[in-house]
Amino acid sequence: MLSNGSSMENCMVPSSTNVTCRRIELSAMISVFTMTVGMLSNTLALLILIKAYRRFRLKSKASFLLFASSLVATNFLGHLINGSLALYVYSLCMDWRAIDPRGILCGFFGASMVFFGLSALLLGSGMAVERCLGVTQPLFHSVVLTSCHAKRLLGFLWLLAALVALMPVVTRRPYRVQYSRSWCFYDEGRAKDWLDLFLPLLFSSVGLLALLVSILCNTVTGATLLRSKLLGQRCSKVHTAYHQEMICQLLAIMLVSCICWGPILVRTVLAVAPITASAGARGLQDCGHMLLAVRMATWNQILDPWVYILLRKAVLRKLFRVARRCCSPPLCPQPGGTQREQSFRPPPVGRPPSATGAVAGVDNHPLSQTH
Repeated sequence: MLSNGSSMENCMVPSSTNVTCRRIELSAMISVFTMTVGMLSNTLALLILIKAYRRFRLKSKASFLLFASSLVATNFLGHLINGSLALYVYSLCMDWRAIDPRGILCGFFGASMVFFGLSALLLGSGMAVERCLGVTQPLFHSVVLTSCHAKRLLGFLWLLAALVALMPVVTRRPYRVQYSRSWCFYDEGRAKDWLDLFLPLLFSSVGLLALLVSILCNTVTGATLLRSKLLGQRCSKVHTAYHQEMICQLLAIMLVSCICWGPILVRTVLAVAPITASAGARGLQDCGHMLLAVRMATWNQILDPWVYILLRKAVLRKLFRVARRCCSPPLCPQPGGTQREQSFRPPPVGRPPSATGAVAGVDNHPLSQTH
């Protein structure tokens, strides 16, 4: 397999025993940490979304929760499959000649990374489109975008991601082992023909298009909600709160996706550009930048579930109360107590009631004096 990836020869890390063993141990520990945190986070978010989906199963929020649950489940499977493959490669000291002499595992690894990456971006854009229709065209949303149509749209997005991921395998342009020997991706070193340039550009174009659709739909949705609030249109407070909660989640998902996936999508376009491709093989610095971009994309699947865990109405309300308690100055009690405590202070024990101020005031009243 490494002999087939001759385009990455200048990017390969030297196989010094001490350096390689230390690097493998450190990389394996990082993979175990990210895999564990990602799976636990997505499991918690999935339980929250399933509970909410059962409550709003027949309401307009059901389709949004269906997309959100599918996104979290996809992220969970991505961590499980890709993390397991990475740990398997690390356990065999990244010796791809012994691990995968025919290139089958590398092809599956690369297709898995592309599929789960594009699925997260496409599902995020699908959620943005669904919310945009639900806010701007509520009647059309309730009539056309039923639960059955939402499931069909969900299946279409998964199918599109699968087609893009399997296209290198079908066209016999297999994925290649990258310079760190721990993952597989498109062969961006030397393009033999237009197809070698088309496949990475297709991946980047679909991902960037999904991000662009999310930005446009979330902008329209936010502007519509803001306009209805400024114009004082009458609407249910419950529906308004649901819309605000969902648009906050969508904006957070869009921001996380742009930060995490933007570098690798742009980097892939630049790597296969005619100017860059004619320059020949890449240096170690460019290969390191690509590995950093892949690690940033991995954190997208870790941060996505925390959007649904934290950006909920109940959680935000509690956080606001805690923040207000922390920011408000503490009340200093007076030495003699407050005025209310002094006015309602009980009479001393062993003292006659007539000696109190209230009885003394009655005895000293002019109407009580007979002489």
